[in-house]
Order: sequence, then structure tokens, then C-alpha cells
Amino acid sequence: MAAAMVCQPIEEQPQCGGSVAGRSYKPQNRSMTHVNLMNNYFNPNSVYTEDDFRRRIRMRCHVFKRVLYDVHHINPYFQQKLDRVGRSGFLLHQKITVALRMMAYGSPADSMDEIHGMSKSTCLDTLAEFCNTIVQLYKEEYLHKPNQEYMDWLLHKAKDRGFPGMIRSLDCMHWNWKNYPTRWQ
Repeated sequence: MAAAMVCQPIEEQPQCGGSVAGRSYKPQNRSMTHVNLMNNYFNPNSVYTEDDFRRRIRMRCHVFKRVLYDVHHINPYFQQKLDRVGRSGFLLHQKITVALRMMAYGSPADSMDEIHGMSKSTCLDTLAEFCNTIVQLYKEEYLHKPNQEYMDWLLHKAKDRGFPGMIRSLDCMHWNWKNYPTRWQ
């Protein structure tokens, strides 16, 4: 006869509650997720190489560091602060990585909880702040109306890749899609 398992009560820790009334708090080790991120990608002798970084974050590490520096100095949201219950907030690298991963992979905000320990609402706030800051920072340099020379270059590039007239036809309705869902036809 198997011995019955008895669950011993554990010492209860006080519940802080979420930062919004009615929401629960899930304890996350923010410092541990930050240390893991730094050891994986940014510290000397990182686990992953520059190529791994580029494949996973979808940009080169030096570009990431430039964006990190620029965003940090423009938007106070990306400076580490204490949260509403006095715990240290997320660090800059964590916030930028979450925003970029959500954009690079189209990841839902609630999927960031497991790896980065960041709640859905924090991820969405971070993504919105990041996007607004990037537009503010780089609008003049990168988000300008293209001139004719640039348009010609883009059309030539698209034609070389098999997409002639791509600028004029952004919806690409003239291309056949083998696996196009029948309910959309």
C-alpha cells in the first residue's frame, strides 16, 4: 500500500496585490532575468554569439546598444525606478529586448512573462513607450518622405528580387498565394 502524500503548509508570504486593484501579483525575480539576459547576450564571454543576437533580436548588437543609449537619454520611462510597492523595476536592457522581440516575432505580450518575467500590461506599456520614443528620436533621419532618386533605387531593388512595381502595389494582390485560405477568396 502506497503511503499517502501529505502537503505541509508553507510559511505564507504577504500578498502585495497587483498595481491595479483586483489584479493579482505573481512574484518574478527581475534581477535574475536581467542577469540571464546580460550573460546570454551582453557580457564578455556571452553564451550566444553576435550572429545569434542578430538572428534573435533582428538587429546587430552595436545598433541595439545605440538605440538603448538614445532611448535611455530621451524617455524617463526607460530609467529604472521603484514600482508602486517599492520593488526595483525592470532594467533598460530588459525593456528594450521585450519591445524588440514583440515586434520582431509578433509575439503576444503575455508570452513575455515566462522568459522575461514581465506582465502583459508592462509589456504593452513598454512597447508603446518604445515605439513613441523611436519615432521621436529618428523621425527626421529615417522617417522622411522619399525623393525620386530613393524611389528609383527601391523599385530597382524590388524588381531584382522579383517584385516589379512593388511600391505602387503594396497590397500585392496580383501575386498568387498557394495556401490562400478559401474562406477569404
